[in-house]
Amino acid sequence: MLIGIISDTHGSVQAWRDALDGPFKEADQIWHCGDVFYHGVRNPLPADYDTQELTELINSCSVPILAVRGNCDSDVDQMVLDVPLQSPYFMAELPLGRALVTHGHHYSPEVIEAMVQRFQIKLWVSGHTHVPVLERSGGAIFLNPGSPALPKGTAPRRSVALLRADAVELFDLDAKAAFARLDL
Repeated sequence: MLIGIISDTHGSVQAWRDALDGPFKEADQIWHCGDVFYHGVRNPLPADYDTQELTELINSCSVPILAVRGNCDSDVDQMVLDVPLQSPYFMAELPLGRALVTHGHHYSPEVIEAMVQRFQIKLWVSGHTHVPVLERSGGAIFLNPGSPALPKGTAPRRSVALLRADAVELFDLDAKAAFARLDL
């Protein structure tokens, strides 16, 4: 099992291609944590911004894609996208336990903790901040793949994540290497 996890592509064709041609090349499934097309008024225009081409690439992708709706995704986006943008989250049952995937803009730390307990979440995946995170806390793993299009943080890097049968990794698209790993 290999699941490629991406978030906050914000219309960047190059970000999508770099993930698919690189770390997602052998992926069995792709999870997108939202903000697929629009870059929002707080962000600069991403390099290689082309929402129509990105739509075609996603719609023609041979790898199954599950996606959630981000705060920059709209009803118009869903009209052209063949992949349903689920809102506010989707859950998946994995060998490690239950995963919850969301964009992340709806939840305070208190609400996240309550949901992790209520739904017995072992892997909480969210995007939104454009800052990669991979940490274990209270029996759950918290993952943010960052952004391959508009990275942010103290040391910004274009990143995605990989969920393997035995580990979760954060992957730097420019260095073409994992920079963080948690064994399952």
